[in-house]
Amino acid sequence: MSDVVPVGLTSVIIVAADSGPLLRDCVASVLAEAVPLEVILVDNASRDGEVERVAAAHAGDPRLHVLHNAANLGFGPACNRGAAMASGDELLFLNPDCLWRLGTLESLRAILADDARIGLLGLCVLDAQGVPARGNRRREPTLRRAVMTFTGLADMESHSADLGGVEMPVSDGDAPLEYLEAVSGACMLLPRAVFERIGGFDEGYFLHVEDLDLCRRVRDAGWYVAYAAHLTVTHAQGGSSRARPVFVARAKHRGMWRYFRKFDPAADSAVLRVIVWLGIWAHFLFKLPALAMRGVFRARR
Repeated sequence: MSDVVPVGLTSVIIVAADSGPLLRDCVASVLAEAVPLEVILVDNASRDGEVERVAAAHAGDPRLHVLHNAANLGFGPACNRGAAMASGDELLFLNPDCLWRLGTLESLRAILADDARIGLLGLCVLDAQGVPARGNRRREPTLRRAVMTFTGLADMESHSADLGGVEMPVSDGDAPLEYLEAVSGACMLLPRAVFERIGGFDEGYFLHVEDLDLCRRVRDAGWYVAYAAHLTVTHAQGGSSRARPVFVARAKHRGMWRYFRKFDPAADSAVLRVIVWLGIWAHFLFKLPALAMRGVFRARR
């Protein structure tokens, strides 16, 4: 990477780990954009051959760069390695099972250019049926909120107060832009300077929750996490996670435990730490039979 960062160039970082044929559509949809960009495809030791097929399909396109890892390093570490070889002044982290919409990148960059207070920008993630994902507007997973949800008291709280959100107009006035605690990790745009300032992804997470951690540290550093509801990307909820449901669920529960210890004031209490640890892993064990059967079913298909 050069010490001179090109202004106006977006580095799109996509991590693949046996992500299936959706990866081809994802990369092709991004490369269809006419604005200055590069795609850094980080391969976490995939064995399905899709990374090689993508590289062959776009062999003549200098905007595509492929980085092969000898092992599956996890999502956050792979993103950090992709960012280290990126050349752009803004970094877009995109899941390998997302389909990009033409013109979206220019719109996202315009939002960041219009408000220097934004350190991380998300958009509306749609499922394959076009329904907005539940995780588009996210809250921190604190012990207090878990208890409130379990007891039903969460419905009594103000939604806007939970989110800590303030609405403001986008520069063109087409739709509101919201400040949130966190957005979907399927698609996140950050100024490169912000990403480097906070030290990138915490590599203590393997898969899941590292996006919540990133959002939290962006806010702790004094920037806003914003959500552009009028911009969309389709997330097909992909291949690598569905192929290994038990492995993914275990990584997610480990991530929740790490996040709790890092950020929740309740972690200061030894008693509450034990209770939360037991609760997290009891939840995992409760789901384990169904997850194991799902993995067996998919393996037989």
